[in-house]
Amino acid sequence: MAMASCPHPAWYQLFFLYIEPVSTVVGAYYAHLQPNTYLALTHSASAPPITAGLLPPLGTKIVLSQLANLYLAFALNEALVLRSTYDIRVWRTLLLGLLIADFGHLYSVSPLGSSIYWQPQRWNAIDWGNLGFVYVGALTRISFLLGLGMKRRGAKQKK
Repeated sequence: MAMASCPHPAWYQLFFLYIEPVSTVVGAYYAHLQPNTYLALTHSASAPPITAGLLPPLGTKIVLSQLANLYLAFALNEALVLRSTYDIRVWRTLLLGLLIADFGHLYSVSPLGSSIYWQPQRWNAIDWGNLGFVYVGALTRISFLLGLGMKRRGAKQKK
């Protein structure tokens, strides 16, 4: 479905149909294909050393592959379901589920300490994904769910 024919504001379309799914696939790539880098960026003190050819422990590699699969499912659900319909109820339902997941994702980094949430000057690339990008996604979902920038139902159209 082309962006021009979708009744939802362009920012929501751009973010939910393109930016977020692509960004989420990047996370899946790193979790599955670059596990040492992913672990080192998540918490370098507890990550196995990044050594050419050495993978993290098997259990860790399996969990990271499962995480990558969930990221891929997230990206596909968002990109494909929202492209399949313009129905506001479907968009709102899916985005509410993803907003709840945003809060779970933010909670998942809480073992790093509460300061991680408000010190962007100390963030590395994965922190920008786990926090900064999730903040933007959650705020965009909240804005959509509140109807910000949306045309009111029954509002008279200007001629």
